[in-house]
Amino acid sequence: MGKRRIITIGSKEKGSSKTLKVGASKKIKRKNIVKGQVHIKSTYNNTIVTLTDLNGNVIAWSSAGLLGFKGAKKATPYAATTIIGSLLEKTKKIGLKEVEVYVKGIGSGRESAVRAIAANGINIISITDTTPIPHNGCRPPKPRRV
Repeated sequence: MGKRRIITIGSKEKGSSKTLKVGASKKIKRKNIVKGQVHIKSTYNNTIVTLTDLNGNVIAWSSAGLLGFKGAKKATPYAATTIIGSLLEKTKKIGLKEVEVYVKGIGSGRESAVRAIAANGINIISITDTTPIPHNGCRPPKPRRV
């Protein structure tokens, strides 16, 4: 950010001067993003949804805890649909029309979040499951000696 200067106009008497703030102000960039990515992380305890552009830069995000759900209610399908509604409300101005959906995790909000995206009038190009799967898992514990 740039430096700010304060300029005083008028005499030095009390109440007769006006103060103007002059300086560099932060420019807000508004992009029209037609195509994006939605990353849904659904666990047993919570559901987090992130909207990014095609390069992976975050545009907006939302989660069940942010919307006021507490405890076991955060991982419900209803919370997932509410999260998508909140997310798309934030991004209404950017003109989003098509998304690629990436789903991660094994919670109950996975499917309902994808259905909520389609129900809100956004075209889903692809759905990809990025849940990590162990290829042989951890080493099992050694046998117990009695």
